Amino acid sequence: MLIKLAVTGLLVALLPLSMVWVSRDADKYRKLVLVTAFLTFDLIVFGAFTRLTDSGLGCPDWPGCFAEANPFLAHSAIRSAESLLPGGPVTVLKAWIEMIHRYVAMAIGVLIIAIMAQSWRNWRRPQRQLQRQLQPLRQAAFAPALPTVLFLFVCLQGAFGAWTVTEKLQPAIVSIHLLLGMGLLALLTWLACQTAPPAVPAVHGAAGPLRALALASAVLLLVQIGLGAWVSTNYAALACQQYPLCNGVLLPEMDFRHGFTVTRELGKTAQGQYVPFAALVAIHWVHRNVAIVLSVVLGWAALAALRAPPEAALAPTARRILFVLGLQWLTGLASIFFDWPLAVAVAHNAGAAALTFLLTMLNYKTAAATTVFFDPRSRRGPALAEGGR
Repeated sequence: MLIKLAVTGLLVALLPLSMVWVSRDADKYRKLVLVTAFLTFDLIVFGAFTRLTDSGLGCPDWPGCFAEANPFLAHSAIRSAESLLPGGPVTVLKAWIEMIHRYVAMAIGVLIIAIMAQSWRNWRRPQRQLQRQLQPLRQAAFAPALPTVLFLFVCLQGAFGAWTVTEKLQPAIVSIHLLLGMGLLALLTWLACQTAPPAVPAVHGAAGPLRALALASAVLLLVQIGLGAWVSTNYAALACQQYPLCNGVLLPEMDFRHGFTVTRELGKTAQGQYVPFAALVAIHWVHRNVAIVLSVVLGWAALAALRAPPEAALAPTARRILFVLGLQWLTGLASIFFDWPLAVAVAHNAGAAALTFLLTMLNYKTAAATTVFFDPRSRRGPALAEGGR
């Protein structure tokens, strides 16, 4: 079974690898990183679909499906489980959803191994040979440290994927699994930015308050994604069906102790009793109020980026952040008022992944070498960084 699964993962990875290989782009390494980041984004969205359709236990073992490499081979076992519990977590459709998610995850693992191998290969090449092939890039762009971290990270993500199944969707494990997926997307985005050829001569300058705002936004986004995962894994999305009120009041009855107990089974308290409704209200209420704080800080950062000098090239990223942030509010409110429809809930997860991607880009650009920065002591506009033109 393990050999069949490995072959399946390699076959799924073969399509994006072939696309990179036959592309006319001279920088195939960066192309590979971008394709892997794109597939990771897709996997996060499909993972949300898997969770929201209750397909996480469509195959209740790991890494195969009823000890088989695919649901075709496990068809009789799936049918038997479905007949014992009609409408339960195991159906043919749910088994396929879960296994497709695993196949794509394995393919991304193969692509990350390819990235790591290529980075070490390029790093060890003589500098002149590298410059002849990829003139715009610096050898530092192929530093193997981050690709190696990516490899270790995807192994950890795979372990949590296994525990998600074997621990029967324990909320803490499922939430960490989602956070690790977002972290993997952020690392791949950072690597893609790192391998991009500089558009202007690099001059180190002070990013000032914008850099602090971008970093604070990233921390708040991490917290909010974790809270969103906690809402989803505890099925607390409909605990408040109004906005800005929650069940008719601004401050509803809430049970924070049971709501935010980390080590417990799905739907149960640490003592093994059913989670009270007030605990679900607490989870939902915290998530929606942290969203307000995040929106203020992230919006502030995006507006500051819009005011940055054109040479900094921050405006496109800032506009996209504001656009996705607006969509997040729309999908979040639609989830409340329209009883959490599947398409809207998946779109809300996709928006979180898009914000992760865009905010990572903004942090990279503000942390990297820039040509200009704002002088906070002057209102006359941008000042050139020390050593600039």
